[in-house]
Amino acid sequence: MTYLPQTLIDRSFREKIVVVGVLLPELSSEELDRQLDELELLIDTAGADVVARVIQRRESPDPATFLGSGKVDELAELCRAVDADTVVFEQALTPGQQRNLEKKLGRTAIDRTAVILDIFAQNARTPEGKAQVELALLEYRLPRLRRAGGSLSQQAGGIGTRGPGETQLEVDRRRLVTRIHQIRRELQNIDRTRDVQRQGRDRGRHREITLVGYTNAGKSSLLNALTQADVLAENRLFATLDPRTRQLALPGGETVLMTDTVGFISNLPHELVEAFMSTLKSVRLADLLVHVVDASSPHAELQMSAVADVLGEIDALGVPQLVVFNKADLAPERAAELLRYHDGSLAVSALTGENLNDLVDTIAARLRRRDRVVHLRIPFNRGDVLAAAHREGEVVSRQDEEQGYDLTVVLDEVGAARFAEWRVNA
Repeated sequence: MTYLPQTLIDRSFREKIVVVGVLLPELSSEELDRQLDELELLIDTAGADVVARVIQRRESPDPATFLGSGKVDELAELCRAVDADTVVFEQALTPGQQRNLEKKLGRTAIDRTAVILDIFAQNARTPEGKAQVELALLEYRLPRLRRAGGSLSQQAGGIGTRGPGETQLEVDRRRLVTRIHQIRRELQNIDRTRDVQRQGRDRGRHREITLVGYTNAGKSSLLNALTQADVLAENRLFATLDPRTRQLALPGGETVLMTDTVGFISNLPHELVEAFMSTLKSVRLADLLVHVVDASSPHAELQMSAVADVLGEIDALGVPQLVVFNKADLAPERAAELLRYHDGSLAVSALTGENLNDLVDTIAARLRRRDRVVHLRIPFNRGDVLAAAHREGEVVSRQDEEQGYDLTVVLDEVGAARFAEWRVNA
């Protein structure tokens, strides 16, 4: 694959950012403050500094500038006073609003989506991850290219303008669309390759456990603690973009595959969900989702709801879930409170190892809950079927009868269906 060059943030210079939020009737002031706090964390992760926060109460967004004209003038004056480089809106801006704001403010105006895309552009490492981020960036920029008269030249650089789409600033819309189609084909090829690999794992009957959760909930740390994976785990948002799969040994010797996925966040850009759909496919096909929640977060319940929203968008709400409250060592009382409200959940600490053995035991029990005890009669001349039964299930007993081998085997739903031809009543 060939990708457009990525320009990562220059850590020797941190842009000055003014954040803006509009208090609409459906929002409480506390919720807007929480959203703006999270936006400031995102901006810090992207490598910039917030120097001011602006909030306006409105019944509805202004169609031209999102803010009223008087507030835009105040914002422009504030930006000059603090020497701001960029203005970032919590709510999504239309291409027209973005263009009008930049004309009035004399500086770049972007929204939360652009910040998240910028962070993804910085953190993507694998060819697939880079392709997915490039696709999301180009699809985000496409309407802005068209609405800006065929150029994005007003976005000269900085947060929200980095990443693999930068060489597209002076190309026309036709070339941009061609590139989008090319990346989609590349990702489809990767998806087909992954399906072949998954079929191979299915033949080996490896169960798949997928870690999901809000960004910075500690999924990578948990993967490291359980599997000695030694993958990147940092205390920042979106430290992990590319999935990592490692083997996890369960009590009794069974081995399963555990995969760490990209973290979710409130209002995750639809462009990213679409671009990462092939990666997120592992979530839909998992045997069990381990939903990792930061027990020390005061907004744990809201974060769980945001994860549920994304799972719904990728059609994964039907996959069995085990809720795990991580970082219990940081907030033991809060973790205990969360456990009372969520039956069947666990509180653990990837850092100290607290209750990790209980977690492994619970994972094993939840997987076995889906198993089926079946009885098979396999003819003596079908050694291949006998070997497959041993390979794909747990043989509890075996008797050599006149008609063939009588086996009692523990299989999952897929395995039980596969051996339907040789099933007999107990």
